[in-house]
Amino acid sequence: MVSDDRVIVDFKKHDDAAVVRLDDGKLLVQTVDFFTPIVDDPYQFGQIAAANSLSDIYAMGAKPLFALNIVGFPINDLPKEMLTTILQGGADKAKEAGIPTVGGHSVDDKEPKYGLVVTGEVEEKDIVANKSATPGDVLVLTKPLGTGIIATAIKKGLAKNDIIKTAVESMSALNDLASKIMVELGVKTATDISGFGLLGHLNEICKASKVSAEINYNDLPLLPGVNKLASDGIIPGGTKRNLSFATSFTYFHDKLTKIQQLISADAQTSGGLLISLPPDSAKMFIKKFNERSPIKAREIGNIIKQKTNTIYVT
Repeated sequence: MVSDDRVIVDFKKHDDAAVVRLDDGKLLVQTVDFFTPIVDDPYQFGQIAAANSLSDIYAMGAKPLFALNIVGFPINDLPKEMLTTILQGGADKAKEAGIPTVGGHSVDDKEPKYGLVVTGEVEEKDIVANKSATPGDVLVLTKPLGTGIIATAIKKGLAKNDIIKTAVESMSALNDLASKIMVELGVKTATDISGFGLLGHLNEICKASKVSAEINYNDLPLLPGVNKLASDGIIPGGTKRNLSFATSFTYFHDKLTKIQQLISADAQTSGGLLISLPPDSAKMFIKKFNERSPIKAREIGNIIKQKTNTIYVT
């Protein structure tokens, strides 16, 4: 691998996006993400996929500048109007984020796939990575968990309309407000919660920061219906793999059931930001965020000195 002094953050540091220093001293932030449909409505799928792609930029404390579409679509098997609707959903979400979608690339594929390449910028003093969590910090989560379980229920036709509506609203919501507030407060450590689940992404923060973390399961915000669906056996394969991996670095209290363990490891799509910050700053963040957001942030645990296990769920 060729080294380059301009590269500030790359794949080796377990962060959310790549960061490169430009000649004017600003930092360029770039990410790409795409996936197959997790809801039936093509417009909603486009919205969710775009919000998910933008999330990595927000997690780094950066401001998005523009986006490119990345598309796979079975052009001879599904109506072209469906593709148009997916792209419209993505374009409208990018517009909500204040950025243009300036092009992209598509391929004929057996299964629809959609997402964005997003480019952003950030001042070096404002960049938020995952390596500066400190014992005594509070962990704040800005969206509820359970999108993986609900998406699986949707595919099986087992999710009620009100449950779908709430999950879509959460997944479609941008993380821009959370990003803006954490930069204002001088936060240096955060990540967004996506496919690796809460435990997987928290593990990356802990490893990079050389700390451990405690999570109170009862403090975890969950989407409506998640407990019932999980208890009925609606668990995605990605969530099961996440838990299998997490058991190597996570201690679960013996009173936590296997279902609760699975929920804590649920593979998320377009989840919230997980932010590590001092107690006073955490209270200020939650106050400012919850005054302006219909989706409420919550304290879910804290950072502790490095111990035998990386994460303790009580």
